[in-house]
Amino acid sequence: MQGYNHKTIEKQWQQEWDKQKLYQTPDQVKGKKNYYVLVEFPYPSGNLHIGHWYAFAVPDIFARKKRMEGYNVLFPIGFDSFGLPAENAAIKHGINPKKWTYDNIAWMTDQIKSMGASFDWSRRIAASDPDYYKWTQWLFLKLYEKGLAYRGKAIVNWDPVDKTVLANEQVLPDGTAERSGAKVEKRELEQWFFKITDYAERLLADLDDLKWPEQIKDQQRNWIGRSEGALLKFPISNFQFPIEVFTTRPDTLFGATYMVLAPEHPLIANLESQISNWKEVEQYIEKTKSKTELQRTALEKDKTGVELKGVKAINPATKEKIPIWIADYVLMSYGTGAIMAVPAHDERDFAFAKKFKLPIRKVIKPPQLTGSGLVTDATSGIWGVVPGQNELEADVWVGEGTLVNSSDFDGLNTVEARNEITAKFGKPKIQYKLRDWLISRQRYWGAPIPIVYDPQGQPHPIPEKHLPWLLPEEVDFTPTGEPPLGKSKELKARTEKIFGKGWRSEYDTMDTFVDSSWYFLRYLDSQNDKEFSLLEKQKLWMPIDRYSGGAEHTTMHVLYSRFFYKALFDLDLATHKEPYVQRFNRGIILGEDGRKMSKRWGNVVDPDKQVAEVGADSVRMYLAFIGPYNEAGAYPWSTKGLIGMRRFLDKVFRFSSFSPSPLTGEGGRRPDEGGSSIHKLIKRITSDIEAFKFNTAIAAFMEFLNENKQMSKENWEDFLRLLAPFAPHLTEELWRQLGHKTSIHKEPWPKFDPKLVKEETVTIAVQVSGKLRGTIIVDAGTSEDKVKQKALAEANVKRHLEGKKITKVIFVKDKLINFVVK
Repeated sequence: MQGYNHKTIEKQWQQEWDKQKLYQTPDQVKGKKNYYVLVEFPYPSGNLHIGHWYAFAVPDIFARKKRMEGYNVLFPIGFDSFGLPAENAAIKHGINPKKWTYDNIAWMTDQIKSMGASFDWSRRIAASDPDYYKWTQWLFLKLYEKGLAYRGKAIVNWDPVDKTVLANEQVLPDGTAERSGAKVEKRELEQWFFKITDYAERLLADLDDLKWPEQIKDQQRNWIGRSEGALLKFPISNFQFPIEVFTTRPDTLFGATYMVLAPEHPLIANLESQISNWKEVEQYIEKTKSKTELQRTALEKDKTGVELKGVKAINPATKEKIPIWIADYVLMSYGTGAIMAVPAHDERDFAFAKKFKLPIRKVIKPPQLTGSGLVTDATSGIWGVVPGQNELEADVWVGEGTLVNSSDFDGLNTVEARNEITAKFGKPKIQYKLRDWLISRQRYWGAPIPIVYDPQGQPHPIPEKHLPWLLPEEVDFTPTGEPPLGKSKELKARTEKIFGKGWRSEYDTMDTFVDSSWYFLRYLDSQNDKEFSLLEKQKLWMPIDRYSGGAEHTTMHVLYSRFFYKALFDLDLATHKEPYVQRFNRGIILGEDGRKMSKRWGNVVDPDKQVAEVGADSVRMYLAFIGPYNEAGAYPWSTKGLIGMRRFLDKVFRFSSFSPSPLTGEGGRRPDEGGSSIHKLIKRITSDIEAFKFNTAIAAFMEFLNENKQMSKENWEDFLRLLAPFAPHLTEELWRQLGHKTSIHKEPWPKFDPKLVKEETVTIAVQVSGKLRGTIIVDAGTSEDKVKQKALAEANVKRHLEGKKITKVIFVKDKLINFVVK
């Protein structure tokens, strides 16, 4: 018997599922618990790539399994359809971004349906639909009313190719724009911001209660960047205003021998008349403007700077006059834009002081060193070593210790000194690296910011009755550096007709991350033209049970949407403190050559071609098998591997040797020819899908089919039910061939008999003080005493215990035994 005809089978069942509206999800089903599964809605780029398949088809396995387990599963889909790529494509091809976007949505909708994913298309949204961005604008106004949206001047990242502002997250480490590749410039512009910094502490603290992978939580913690320290003031001689600094090490105040200001610091201009080398200072400031924050703060970069000659600061502790410098490694966007430089106890300050021959004063005595040059207390700090020196000769100590050369504070440990010096010379302060979210974009294809300006230039919110504040249709969106909306005659006429002569609309559009910060709420109530998302419906579905997406969105979309949702919660527009119960990051698929897919390398995998050749089920299962989905890895595509997956499905199709059905066993379950193998398979597949370990689940399917050449009809049906989420089309076909009149996807998930899945024997790891010294095989459930007796009889264990005293025994049933010795 040959393999199955995937083209006929897949098209037939996709049409049947659509006809039956099999995956439309009601808000409530009696006797079923709601379960919300979410994937990030895609940008309609024009063609579905293999990354889209990986993002949608694999989590679909999980959604299908939850339905079969009896949950009322919501698995929606939509399009993140505003953004620069549409505008750039429209400029390139001479068409309107709207037409380009909606043509792509229609094309990609058909492509997504071809993968057999169980999306509820009745709830489909698109961020560029007026009935969607009406509510994006409405939510902006709610944040504006609350004081969480504001307009202010800021030094911004300017993309000279895309002619727009970029968030810090959209600038790569080499100083180029993530999307266009252009060298990013610095400009000061009037922009709109969201006050995400007001939520910094809650965004950080609430991570502790989230059942997310620690890696994701740590990325967000690092991005928020909480620091506890002190705010200290250094007077400037012959000047009325002091320099204010934030430091995490007030204990080193007596070692501050010079000050450094960021080149953008506003004090510099005020000190111009006192600075004798102003032209040199001015040139340095201008040179700094071409550098990104990452370039300026790179540890390995050569330190540069200019002294503000003629001006001195006064160390509040020592009363010494100390020089003031400007240097690009100090940023205006962090802390106060000024630092007290303590070169004996900070590596960057040390390198700067060495280069410019500035004084270095040691004020912390390190913990006692051993003869090997190692710190006695290894947790207390590290030496910053000058090239050519060893640890004992190092000139900079950045760890904890005891204060010296610090007047009345000598002899205190650094922790005590931090508190006492702060109390005497400053005040405690908590600082965050997180900056307010800049949402202004000087482009056309985005949600217009719903603000108008009166003739005096004062901003006013657009009244709700005028929402959606529509994008004008006839606009010259060729990038010139001026916002395209400013060129619209229709927008100008509309604004003056509604608000009066001399009024103008805001010309900037919103960052597309605003659109994606609440889309999951619109899925719940996508047809409602009266409210953005009814609270009664939110109570049925929120928070999202499981959210799968790209690792690259951890510090942008996921963080922004957490802030947005918390703000809505405070406004009584959302039902919970957090939007996502679980968040999983997927990996990426590389080309067959192991490189990132690119037209340049000719290694792009076309999923439409693969589906035509081997079928959607084969592609789905190969992607699920390619690597652990719950880890953000990178997995090379393999055509050979895809063909191997098709061969496995052909084997499933040909498998038809059923033995007569045995009688039902105890507990409503029946034994199978292989003993407990089907029960073990049910247990394995159930747990692996739940943990997003789809690759090991598929391996278990293959192993099971190799080991069971015959099985009962009932067990074969269980096998098909288990396989249904992975290969929905083939299993539907085989299910109907067995004579069933209803879809396999409406079947209940198989259950295993616990008595038949218990392992008969287990392998116990035997450790001595945490190191593996052997293994023993015992019956599952063997007691600690019997395991201990057998482990102590092992020759290698005996050898490592000889002459030692066992002080403690750690026993984990069916896993390990560890003898702690001294």
